Amino acid sequence: MTILIAPDKFKGSLSAVEVCEAIAAGIHRFNADIEILTNPLADGGEGSLDILGQYLDIQEISVKVNDPLMRPIDAVYKIHKEQAYIEMSAASGLVLLAEAERNCMNTTTFGTGEMIQDALRRGIRDIVLFIGGSATNDAGTGMAKALGYEFLDAHKNPIIPIGKNLSVIQFINKNNLLYNLKNINVQVLCDVTNPLYGLNGAAHTYARQKGANDSEILKLDKGLRNIAEVLKAHDYPDIAKLPGAGAAGGMGAGAVAFLGAKMVSGIEFFTELTNLESKIQQADLVITGEGKFDEQTLQGKVINGITNMAKEHDVPVLVICGASEMDGAKMGIKKVYSVMDISSSIEEAMRDAKQKVSDLAFQMMRKL
Repeated sequence: MTILIAPDKFKGSLSAVEVCEAIAAGIHRFNADIEILTNPLADGGEGSLDILGQYLDIQEISVKVNDPLMRPIDAVYKIHKEQAYIEMSAASGLVLLAEAERNCMNTTTFGTGEMIQDALRRGIRDIVLFIGGSATNDAGTGMAKALGYEFLDAHKNPIIPIGKNLSVIQFINKNNLLYNLKNINVQVLCDVTNPLYGLNGAAHTYARQKGANDSEILKLDKGLRNIAEVLKAHDYPDIAKLPGAGAAGGMGAGAVAFLGAKMVSGIEFFTELTNLESKIQQADLVITGEGKFDEQTLQGKVINGITNMAKEHDVPVLVICGASEMDGAKMGIKKVYSVMDISSSIEEAMRDAKQKVSDLAFQMMRKL
């Protein structure tokens, strides 16, 4: 029997590589003769650079940038064969802020723009941008400012591009760009399909977890609507309803508008990079997983991508996750195993995640 283990990370507790190790340990505890293939994955969000290092020979670049509150930090991106891989969470991530500091009314993606600027300064013109885990809701205007864009109000006064100021932007000046952005190729990898604004947009879907309250969410949504209208009036692409435009507080929209970027499915990028389909064809069973198995899983997440591919080759799929809020049957998943089902608290589940994942894998094999 050959089993393919191909999970995403368990956010806050285990990397995708550690999930693979835990599941493999549980399987081999049951039967050491079972052949195991491991294929740790990401979907374009946090942790994507770590996964790249499993498959590519990459150079690490450290650069001084500004965090979401414009404080200097060291951020890392990676280079492989004249291509830069930049994870926006390294400069603009929610994890960079203390709980009390989190409010996407006040945060900026300026630091992400500084990482892009550093890559351009090195002569790199091919960039892959991973846009998960942001602390921001500025539609990428901060990133654009770092590259020379200027945002003005109705009186042509400069505007600081943060979430709460999006609604007063009326003009965009690109006369002082630091680089000719028409000569670069940018791919934006994301794991969601949300539009820029509206009930399923960036503010209503994600701003609360970034510190915004009800009234602030309405203001942020109004600002996102405004920046979409201003962009259109200035002959930029109409990004309002573009799938993925609302990713990372509108960074998806901003990258398309300001960088001419192309939106790419994160899971499709990683399945191609890791040659996943050929491994599925070799397997009798696929075990995948992620931290939370819920409705967002259906929107381009790792499990969804793997399940769809496994169906094409008639290979059964089992899931091990941190917490489950959805029936896997609707996706054609044979069974879902949850760490929370064998834990007395979230704290215990997070603390003992690796052992519990291993135990679930062992139980899974016994039931098979």
